[in-house]
Amino acid sequence: MYKKKPFFIVFEGVEGCGKSYQSKKLFKFLKKKKIPSILTREPGGTKGAEMIRNLILKDYFNKSSKEKFDKYTDTLLYLAARNEHVKNKILPSLKKKMVIICDRFVDSTIAYQIYGKKINFNFVNTIHKSILNGLKPDLTFILKVSSKSSNKRLKKRKTKNRYDNFSQLFYSNVQKSFLKIAKGKKHYFVLDSSKNDNSLEKKIFNITSKYLNIK
Repeated sequence: MYKKKPFFIVFEGVEGCGKSYQSKKLFKFLKKKKIPSILTREPGGTKGAEMIRNLILKDYFNKSSKEKFDKYTDTLLYLAARNEHVKNKILPSLKKKMVIICDRFVDSTIAYQIYGKKINFNFVNTIHKSILNGLKPDLTFILKVSSKSSNKRLKKRKTKNRYDNFSQLFYSNVQKSFLKIAKGKKHYFVLDSSKNDNSLEKKIFNITSKYLNIK
């Protein structure tokens, strides 16, 4: 029997892994079960954080490389967006005992900025200690995808953002980083999302139902 409680679910993975699609599916599933839930994303999720998101994305498409943000400036903007998101959306929703489904969170920063762009770990960790204050997801789904499947999905996208334009080698390294993060950790589930069928969403529903005690 479901008892109302705060619960934080995160979807992680490289572009084209289907995490946004699966997070929406899970949100609809919980709504159908009448479980108080919100669906949010990073960077973004609040008015201020979405403004920062637009700033980061616009900078990436600036043709003059001289004007591009330094990688530390870029990372600080992501962390600023996270601070807004955590303070104004995630923590208030958890206080209301809601289930939060978030498309990307801290692991994306570790995989993309620390492993991918070689940002200093302690630099990010120090800021995270202040803005997160011990906040961690209760459940993390890492969606693993073949380069062939992610490529196909990215080609179909009508609107692309900065992350849809990296090389396959970069995506491959980032995916390895996600798998490294998840290794041996409780509450982490690495699921293959290469196939386009509904078996993945069923697995996600089943795992979430066990954690939330949904019949």
